[in-house]
Amino acid sequence: MALSVGLAGYCAQSLAKPAPLVLVVGDSISAEYGLQRGQGWVALLSTKLTTQKSQIQVINASLSGETSSGGRSRLPALLAQHHPLVVVIELGGNDALRGLALDQTQDNLLTMTKAAKASGAQVLLLGMQMPPNYGGDYAKQFAAVYTHAARQGHARLLPFFLKGVGDDADPLKWFQADRIHPNAAAQPQLLSNVWQELKPLLQ
Repeated sequence: MALSVGLAGYCAQSLAKPAPLVLVVGDSISAEYGLQRGQGWVALLSTKLTTQKSQIQVINASLSGETSSGGRSRLPALLAQHHPLVVVIELGGNDALRGLALDQTQDNLLTMTKAAKASGAQVLLLGMQMPPNYGGDYAKQFAAVYTHAARQGHARLLPFFLKGVGDDADPLKWFQADRIHPNAAAQPQLLSNVWQELKPLLQ
């Protein structure tokens, strides 16, 4: 009898549907660069879902220094391993810093979006904007990369991931000494920005 009950419990556990999850594929901003573990917006998202007693888990597959090309090459294996409900893509900033072609960045983001959608996941693109010293024309073209990728890939778009942080008149308030990476105080704002667009995809 005990053996039968044990086998039944094992079979039920084996057949149980895995918990839905959110997969975040980003660069150093999402990888908690310069922060203590658990301070970043992705960790705060996980805590928020737990507080709400949600069964949704969060996997942070972000890497410091990651480009859209790197994310594109890693994504197929991540999709196969995790089968996410939603994929959040936070890439492209390093492409611009390294002077990579905008059409290449757009193609990478679109390819990632289509791959995630084909796997059955919803997609949220986190858009970035370039500072004024890059020039107005370039800034517009860079922002358009995310708009086009989201439209063509039928993904949800957060136009400016760093809204309320990167456009603040006092950057020292929200950024680390390098003036590139948001500090711990900025992370709740980043989460708030993402949550507005992510929440509808979780329902």
